[in-house]
Amino acid sequence: MKRVIYMVLGCCLLFLDAAGYHIIGGEIYYRTIGMSADNLRYRYLITLKLYRDADFTCGDRQGCIDRFENPSVANVYNASGTRVLSSVYLYIKTVKPLIDTLKNPCLAPQAQHLEVAFYEATIELPPITGGYYVSSQRCCRGEKLTNIYDSEHEGSTYYTVIPGLEVKPGNNSAYFNKDTAIVICNAMPFKIDYAAYDEDGDSLSYSLCSALTDGTASVDRSSNTPPPYNNIVRYIAPYSGSNPMGGNPAIAIDSKGMISCTPDRPGKYVVTVCVNEYDRTTKVFLGTHSKDILLTIFDCTTKITASIPSILRNCTDEPSLSVPMANYSNAGFTSTYYWAFGDGTDTTTTDRTVFNHNFPDTGVYKVKLIVNPGLACTDSMTGLVANYPGLKADFNSVGLCKGTPIQFDDLSTYQYGRITSRKWIINIDSTLGSTTSTILKYTFPAAATYAVTLTVSTNTQCEKTVTKNIQVYAVKPFAGNDTILVKGLPFTMQGSGGDIYSWSPSYGLNNPNIAHPVLLSDRDTTYILKVSNIQGCSGYDTMHVKFYAGPEMYIPSAFSPNGDGVNDRFRFIPVGMISYKYFRIYNRWGQELYASTDFHTGWDGTIQGKPAPVDTYIWILDATDLNGNQIQRKGTVTLVR
Repeated sequence: MKRVIYMVLGCCLLFLDAAGYHIIGGEIYYRTIGMSADNLRYRYLITLKLYRDADFTCGDRQGCIDRFENPSVANVYNASGTRVLSSVYLYIKTVKPLIDTLKNPCLAPQAQHLEVAFYEATIELPPITGGYYVSSQRCCRGEKLTNIYDSEHEGSTYYTVIPGLEVKPGNNSAYFNKDTAIVICNAMPFKIDYAAYDEDGDSLSYSLCSALTDGTASVDRSSNTPPPYNNIVRYIAPYSGSNPMGGNPAIAIDSKGMISCTPDRPGKYVVTVCVNEYDRTTKVFLGTHSKDILLTIFDCTTKITASIPSILRNCTDEPSLSVPMANYSNAGFTSTYYWAFGDGTDTTTTDRTVFNHNFPDTGVYKVKLIVNPGLACTDSMTGLVANYPGLKADFNSVGLCKGTPIQFDDLSTYQYGRITSRKWIINIDSTLGSTTSTILKYTFPAAATYAVTLTVSTNTQCEKTVTKNIQVYAVKPFAGNDTILVKGLPFTMQGSGGDIYSWSPSYGLNNPNIAHPVLLSDRDTTYILKVSNIQGCSGYDTMHVKFYAGPEMYIPSAFSPNGDGVNDRFRFIPVGMISYKYFRIYNRWGQELYASTDFHTGWDGTIQGKPAPVDTYIWILDATDLNGNQIQRKGTVTLVR
């Protein structure tokens, strides 16, 4: 049971510690919706509005939230600061997007993308003297705000006052019912209608006031600091609640709730508006209501610059005279673009999307683009369109084999001009250069895949490149090692390295056209094996077959290791043997000088790398023949020089 409790507490702490840096403002208000069933308590619909930067994402930041939390928490206190209800959980009723885009042909495109969430909960409170405070508090405002120090760790308090028994407990609070996003440009005047709405028709007065922090040093998502609420955020000088963003003229709000300003510095600013509510009949003060909102001041200045390619060559494969026109201009969101194509036609577009223009014929056309024609923020540029399409680059290859020339034939064509040069590139050879020849022959050194590239150039300065992967094949012919055989015994040949085989001469072979024919002969013969593959590549190898009577061991009685290439090694010649146990050589004192079962190599007449003296040496040999008989031999050999 304790483990369950710890898990629940852990989840709650994680929830509370998460920081919502995307929350950039809010307000809380109420509406009286009747009495309780026993007619002793007023029923109030509490609404919390929170605003968030819809473009904000947490990335890899720990403990960060980039969505609206649901639910959110509020607390209710009496005038003396005592909490009268347990925490009130408000749940999202709806979320609305707030989007504005700067649509000015002379200014840089800017966009403001916000969201507002409406949270609701119903509470019941008996009328009491002094009334109630309903507050929602939380950590963390938007990041790197211009007018608040360490804003991502600065708290927020949104509260509303329900009048007491002595005033008007059944009141409906004023609230700000205009939710819009607005793109504001630096050094340009703006106005925002910030007028509040009051269902009772009470008198309202407006002022710029200080944003409230949550009154704690923690980073909890919510807190429960009691009233009075007079802990304000830490403004960066010279900013304050009454001067939250400066400007020239500075930001101000009039008696009708209209905010005006000409900002003088880009940035993000928290602006708080307070509205004082008075009963229109009794003139009694009912309470103060406030709302925080983040105003972003953009640097909207831009240099309107027309930009198109200085020369555009239509060198497409197809011979179409339609040319895609690209527009790289720097302009405003609603700029217009006037095109003159040098062919007696013109076009006006309202965006920079690539479009096709059909020219009447081939040739070089002078094209002009004017951005914002007729406005003070205009610019123009001219360029050339060389319209000579119909260039196709292609080649084929003849031959597939390593070691033999492979021929590449240029198949390129050009409808509205002529090809003047070609450049072949093979990825293993940097020596190939430009040539007018339509044929290239090249011998590849190994079987592999090679990238072959052909670039063709024309008399109209068009250029086209095509690359193909060429597979080069090869065979690895192997007829087998030279072999000594017993006369009259069959032997299976061991050809390999390809797909097709041909042995010559065919003497003694049961089938000269397979890889492993059976040889039955008694004639010494050198066989030539031709190996081919299905791609047509071929190669040759030889195998010499020598016959002896056997099974037997043929061992010379002398050898001369003098380096003349004749009889330089002492070795035995086995006939009809299938395995060897040992072959050893000793001097006359019984010292072992050589031991091996490799009859191909034999002894080279040295002892520990030095020439052995001229003398007679003893050898012994143990082997097994093809009939399973153990053959043991011993004898002497004379070393002469």
